Amino acid sequence: MEVKNRYIITGGPGSGKSSLLNALINKEYKGFEEISRIVIREQHEINGDKLPWKNLAAFAEICFERMSKQLRDCNSTNYCFYDRGIPDIIAYVRRGSLKVPEKYYEKSNQYNPIVFIAPPWQEIFINDAERPESFDDSMEIYQFLKETYNELGFQTIELPKVSIKERVKFIENYLSACKD
Repeated sequence: MEVKNRYIITGGPGSGKSSLLNALINKEYKGFEEISRIVIREQHEINGDKLPWKNLAAFAEICFERMSKQLRDCNSTNYCFYDRGIPDIIAYVRRGSLKVPEKYYEKSNQYNPIVFIAPPWQEIFINDAERPESFDDSMEIYQFLKETYNELGFQTIELPKVSIKERVKFIENYLSACKD
């Protein structure tokens, strides 16, 4: 299976991932919205309990199924960017001290081994209904993510704390250098 064109953008909550993904989409790249935010919105609308802070296992399973579909939907030879990937689920489940289903590990290798990770950034961090975590939580989640990705054999490339436009340029320059 071709994975070279599937790039994950990860990081703790409020680190600028979604804004970066939107900027990449505006530049005609294929991008996939963060599934966890969609699921949280849907659960709020139906007053459901499949939320990471209420029922992490059920929440993770929904995210896994939808992220698996996102992988199938990248049928382009161009770059596809994902706001979080299946390894993020593994990190969150581990952080919640739950057993990680084997199928999460099996599918986590369907991305490019290069992962762009956004570091915690106090100046841009905000909370909202889909992101109730504190900045301290964001820093802890970042560490879990970085450790998990590294343990799974990914190479994490830390995004600089610069404007969205400059982050897009950073990614494009990095990918261009990898082609040469």
